[in-house]
Amino acid sequence: MSVLADTSDIPFSRSGPVERTEARQATLKFAEAALADSKREGLLLAVRARWVALAVTAVTLPIINPNREVLYYVAMLSLFAVIGWAQLKVGRTTGRSRPELFLMFCDLALLTILSVLPNPWSTVNWPLAMQFRFDSFIYFFIFLATATLAYSWRTVVAMGAWTSALWAIAVTWVYLQPETHAALSERVRAATGADIRLFEIIDPAAIGVGGRFQEITVFMIVAMILALAARRSNALLISHAGIERERANLARYFSPNVVAELSKNDEPLKQVRTQDVAVLFADIVGFTAYSDGRSPTEVIGTLRRFHERMEREVFRHDGTLDKYLGDGLMATFGTPFNGDCDASNALRCAQAMIDSMEELNLERKHRGEPPIQLSLGVHYGPVVLGDIGLNRLEFAVIGTTVNAASRLESLTREFGCALVVSHELVQRARAEGKCGNADFMHLVEKPACIVRGIEQPVAIWTRANGVSFPN
Repeated sequence: MSVLADTSDIPFSRSGPVERTEARQATLKFAEAALADSKREGLLLAVRARWVALAVTAVTLPIINPNREVLYYVAMLSLFAVIGWAQLKVGRTTGRSRPELFLMFCDLALLTILSVLPNPWSTVNWPLAMQFRFDSFIYFFIFLATATLAYSWRTVVAMGAWTSALWAIAVTWVYLQPETHAALSERVRAATGADIRLFEIIDPAAIGVGGRFQEITVFMIVAMILALAARRSNALLISHAGIERERANLARYFSPNVVAELSKNDEPLKQVRTQDVAVLFADIVGFTAYSDGRSPTEVIGTLRRFHERMEREVFRHDGTLDKYLGDGLMATFGTPFNGDCDASNALRCAQAMIDSMEELNLERKHRGEPPIQLSLGVHYGPVVLGDIGLNRLEFAVIGTTVNAASRLESLTREFGCALVVSHELVQRARAEGKCGNADFMHLVEKPACIVRGIEQPVAIWTRANGVSFPN
């Protein structure tokens, strides 16, 4: 039996499309991680709750029973505190933990012993059955309640079963003990006369089997209810893990603020529409030649560092990472929703990418590595938006604007620069009023040129490379 919140509640089917199975497996991993975190936090909370409960009990016991003998039970509370500390030390977030189960059983066994056996510090010689008159069984509910904070519903049910079994054994043991106060019982019988029920209630040697059975029954009912509550809590946690997985998938493509907006809407990407956006293409010049003669590890490592920096700038400027293109990428600004400064964000992002590459090339220079030449093309205009595909959907951004941005990126080789920006984007950025003079000072206006795939000549602006590259 696992003390971890069980993952058996996670819905999983081996039938259906492969994509659905993979999605559920991904959700399962997220759920397992979420349950592990939940147990880690819950175990700490449960131990703290235990210590608070023990402290309150230690204060209230002398008030309820102002006798020196009660200090024995106050001293025994320290053992429960130690057991809680041990559970915190041996607790595991995954798999089975027999030490945890053993410590939980020790809690219940110790409380049973203290409830049934007479206080050794007491000077009063009472019948053994009188121990049941102190209603100490109610303290089992404290351990049951704290178990729901950290353990699975199965473990809560197991705790209910263990407690019931231990209490039944204790009652049976007391019942089998030889009678020690027969004379006292006879005097009570004589005092009550023919009222048998009254005699059974006040007889100091009576165990009260009916009352003990009622305690076990109520305890099991409460344990089952709490187990259902724990199971429902796990189901909600699993559902939340699925939502977080979906948000994580969105975060791979969209900036955090766009992810938050998408989470509030139902299927916003299914609406096919046309709108003006800024499109950015980034590429590494001569990467094929760079890759020749280098190890796969070095090539992939270079790409990862490049994409890490480019991706960070896209998201930092509220852009959408449309796709990776091997040694390049495509990003859009104004998707899936228009903003007030899409063109400005695209221009600033391109400038920030160049600055970031200058930093990376300085690092590469210190390591004795050749610099990386970045090329960028940015355009602003109408595109068509919508998702395509059947089972595996992709949010598509298509149109002449996308092709033009790609062609502008290719023009950087012809002009020997790092950035080519269309006049349409510069005009839009100025109209938005979000860019300052510093955002345009590095741009140089060029005459309109012919771009392959576009009928009319395109007016462009360029920015030179930030570093020198060997011929």
